[in-house]
Amino acid sequence: MASPTPIKTSTLADSVFDQIRTAIVKGELPPGSKINEPQLSKQYGISRGPLREAIRRLEGCKLVDITPNIGANVVSLNLEQAIEIYEIRESLEGLACRLAAKQTNTQDCLKLRRLLSHHEQQIQSENGLLYYQKEGDLDFHYLIVRLSGNTRLFNLLCGELYHLLRLYRTQTSSGPSRPEIAFKQHHQIVDALESQDGELAELLMKRHISSAKKLLIKQFNQ
Repeated sequence: MASPTPIKTSTLADSVFDQIRTAIVKGELPPGSKINEPQLSKQYGISRGPLREAIRRLEGCKLVDITPNIGANVVSLNLEQAIEIYEIRESLEGLACRLAAKQTNTQDCLKLRRLLSHHEQQIQSENGLLYYQKEGDLDFHYLIVRLSGNTRLFNLLCGELYHLLRLYRTQTSSGPSRPEIAFKQHHQIVDALESQDGELAELLMKRHISSAKKLLIKQFNQ
């Protein structure tokens, strides 16, 4: 009988990388917490080699800080750094909306509305406590940036900064009544895109991100 094909180390590292990244973004591994290699190795049933490869990739995503001879910790940004990220978002995602309005078609808007409908069901199932968007095509903001058609803008927002943005978006989405507010604002943005009103779409996105920034500042100061 033939022996089973062994799982490649790279495949293990990819899987663990995805799982730890999600745990960080969702706050299951809190900002500033130490990455416990023995615990995670046991939890995911892998050796330290692929686990360390995954941790190095997390460092590349700016989600983990690695200190030589000490170890790795989940990134912990201060308020000033968080504000900088939101200022970048407010400007660039507003631009993405304005560009997207020029070329978004009916099918694009239908896809966005189906996604929002899925998110609304999630809000209801979580009793309004969490508005967590998975990455890529399941992320409203990601889709908007992609619809802008601007490759450089997409690389800026959906490359190096992307998972840091998701980390802080998840934090602000857990505030009281925030999920319902965010959901309504997203619908208004789609309305503007459907009307091909780039100026209004940009304004609505900027307001949306500005309100999230104010909530984040309030959470930091509590």
